[in-house]
Amino acid sequence: MEGLLLGSLAASPWIIIGLIAVVLAIFFHYVPFFLWLSASVSGVRISLIQLFLMRIRHVPPHTIVPAMIEAHKAGLDKISRDELEAHYLAGGHVEKVVHALVSANKANIALPFDMATAIDLAGRDVFQAVQMSVNPKVIDTPPVTAVAKNGIQLIAKARVTVRANINQLVGGAGEETILARVGEGIVSSIGSADDHAIVLENPDSISKLVLSKGLDAGTAFEILSIDIADIDIGRNIGAALQIDQANADKNIAQAKAEERRAMAVASEQEMIAKAQEARAQVIAAEAEVPKAMAEAFRSGNMGIMDYYRMKNIQADTDMREKIVGDNSTQEKTID
Repeated sequence: MEGLLLGSLAASPWIIIGLIAVVLAIFFHYVPFFLWLSASVSGVRISLIQLFLMRIRHVPPHTIVPAMIEAHKAGLDKISRDELEAHYLAGGHVEKVVHALVSANKANIALPFDMATAIDLAGRDVFQAVQMSVNPKVIDTPPVTAVAKNGIQLIAKARVTVRANINQLVGGAGEETILARVGEGIVSSIGSADDHAIVLENPDSISKLVLSKGLDAGTAFEILSIDIADIDIGRNIGAALQIDQANADKNIAQAKAEERRAMAVASEQEMIAKAQEARAQVIAAEAEVPKAMAEAFRSGNMGIMDYYRMKNIQADTDMREKIVGDNSTQEKTID
């Protein structure tokens, strides 16, 4: 019994130390004392109660306090703790907004806190936008294919130098719109050229024409320059179109000729059928002649002498037709 008592007394200091450690961990979690000390040393006024209430509101003090310190050191004392907390609770990025405000202030760019938070909540990287406003960005366009008036295809690549327009970041169009408009301008410029050689000699004419159209209207960027990086000659579209048209005309002519041939064959077959029908009628009529002659003999309307005269006439007729046919054959042979 005495041993157990002595053991519990020996273990009690460690239990007390453990309890103290747990209490201190909970205390420093809800009341970040060292963060308050860092803010106080940096000249930022914030109480321990406010830091505790941040934990209750599910706002991380380690996000808000460093942003306040950064803004204070940069001379942006108008940014309050409540504004930063409200922006965090709205789903914004407090660090990026403060970084952007500090960068804009150093670069003499007018960027109010409300506009910066609006840009951030709109889904754009406000800090990157400020950096792009200071350091313009170069965008390479994909190959743009266009055809000059003489039918020669040209493939152009351009480099567009843009700068972020802070006032148009909310609701302004993005890089895709810039690329689409530049591509449209290149196609229009090349398409209006009478000869592709003119475009190859003066590629800067494309840049001047595209820049004059104000393609950055309604976008989040300002176009500073458009440089034609490369122009390649493609196919002869005009010649290809003429070849295709010639082939189409040939196919149409062949179809019409085939149609006329088919009609001629049909007409010929129709005439042959009619001739065969007429020949059948003649044969049928000739088949009736002996019957008529026999009937004439029986009725006494025709005598034997009449029959002989008719046969003589037929023989004379056959002889004349044969003579005429032989003469025609001889004339064709002589020719």
